[in-house]
Amino acid sequence: MTDPIRKVKQWLDLARAAGVKEPTAMTLSTVAANGQPSARVVLLKGIDHRGFMFYTNYLSRKGRELAKNPRAALVLYWPALDRQVRVTGRVSKLSAAESDEYFNSRPAGSRFSAAVSPQSSVIESRAALERKLRKLKAEYPDAAPPRPKHWGGYLVHPVEIEFWQQGEHRLHHRLRYRRSRNGPWIVERLAP
Repeated sequence: MTDPIRKVKQWLDLARAAGVKEPTAMTLSTVAANGQPSARVVLLKGIDHRGFMFYTNYLSRKGRELAKNPRAALVLYWPALDRQVRVTGRVSKLSAAESDEYFNSRPAGSRFSAAVSPQSSVIESRAALERKLRKLKAEYPDAAPPRPKHWGGYLVHPVEIEFWQQGEHRLHHRLRYRRSRNGPWIVERLAP
């Protein structure tokens, strides 16, 4: 197969069909300005011809790191299938319209949480955060708070995608797709 994004979608469909819990959970790695790497698990919220999408608070640690160094690595790992996908690429923000559309599709509780949480920041207390939440819910009794400007989507534009499948006696199967300068993908088999 010459289109690795299509292949990722196929593997994701296999994970869903196999009943994998949270098949879209992926590790997102970023790097701070001082070179310190940081990783956390986020949910993959979309894949299209452009790349891989996730949503978060732009002021969170990952958001601050991406603002300084707009490159990231992703890992989707499905132990039940003995498969993983690794992605590296540059990162850009999704449009406000795309972020609004996704934000408005979320359950009301998730929208309120995104609006009140200063993600990754030190807070006074859980009680203070809950007071802030009650105040926002009173302000929007229709349960439709607007998307905060500090929250939205990111798109990882892949430059490299690696498919790993466990092999017998650790003789794994690894295929790496690298973006060439003129666009098409170069496919290479890697040693386990």
